[in-house]
Amino acid sequence: MAKIPVGVLGATGMVGQQYIALLANHPWFEVRYVAASSRSAGKKYKDAAAGRWHAGKGGGCGPEVGDLVVGDANDLSQALTQAEAGNCAFLFSALEMGKEEILALEENYAAAGFPVISNASAHRWTADVPMLIAEVNPGHTDIIPLQKKRKGWDRGFIAVKPNCSIQSYTTPVYALIRAGYEIKRIIVSTLQAVSGAGYPGPASLDMIDNIIPYIGGEEEKSEMEPLKILGDIQDGAIVKRELPKISAHCNRVAVADGHTACVSLEFGEKKPGIDEVKRIWADFRSLPQELNLPTAPLRPIIVREEEDRPQPRKDRDADKAMAVTVGRIRPCGVFDLRFVGLSHNTVRGAAGGGILNAELLKHQGYITP
Repeated sequence: MAKIPVGVLGATGMVGQQYIALLANHPWFEVRYVAASSRSAGKKYKDAAAGRWHAGKGGGCGPEVGDLVVGDANDLSQALTQAEAGNCAFLFSALEMGKEEILALEENYAAAGFPVISNASAHRWTADVPMLIAEVNPGHTDIIPLQKKRKGWDRGFIAVKPNCSIQSYTTPVYALIRAGYEIKRIIVSTLQAVSGAGYPGPASLDMIDNIIPYIGGEEEKSEMEPLKILGDIQDGAIVKRELPKISAHCNRVAVADGHTACVSLEFGEKKPGIDEVKRIWADFRSLPQELNLPTAPLRPIIVREEEDRPQPRKDRDADKAMAVTVGRIRPCGVFDLRFVGLSHNTVRGAAGGGILNAELLKHQGYITP
């Protein structure tokens, strides 16, 4: 099968690099176009990323992408010409700029006929834009035809993935809700890796021997985004769920990759036992697993029984770095249940999650060559 050509916007940033690394041997997609800021435009990709490559294990990209000339993502006319020359069927957006700039750029690319699979936060609360975790709310893509009709777009559309910090607990929470348990309240404390801040990230003197108990906007995202993902399509909009109520504390810690979440759950009248929770999580499978999508983990939730797991260095790469690893599942003295969840923030929480969303959208017929 001929591979589908794709483009990556924001290709020189940490998430953009992760897209390049993960797509290097993808069975369905191949990178034919890369774009970044005007500082990188006109350079070969390998030169634009030289000295700042932080994705994958090879220390750099292959010649197929390395020799591509970087376009200027802000120069729409040039970018569209180059993307069309590469026969790109859709674009991954890992843009790093102001929210209003991203809103306009992504809409312009979609209006020009390119589906945009975005990692940016700009469109996460646009009512007719699905914010996808492929195992949790694949049905939210049903709103895409309405989005296209409202905008007058023929082929283009926008779909986004949520903040990386919520990946380590939203899927386990959804698995319990799907099993029939109401969750009323959640308290979560996240310990977030420095790679989540992009490159160069926090200064080393801020992180060594230290924890930073503030990440701008993270607590609001952590408290609200799961509610849209768990919500429903009503009257032409994705309406957020009212429960659970979520209280989040977000901290930056001296870990390279892997976001950890310490979570306490309060259930409704029906409360599962510890063994039942472990069974639900260990047995959980969803549409990406049924379809055997290339980037989907075989086990979306991995249960660890050791008393000191999960740990970022030991568990972040589990199942292609796409699984959520949970452990320390035990009663809570204030609520009903507590656990620790871990996911890889730049793979599952960023580029890998975006690629899985694109695979889902291809299967559903929204992306075609």
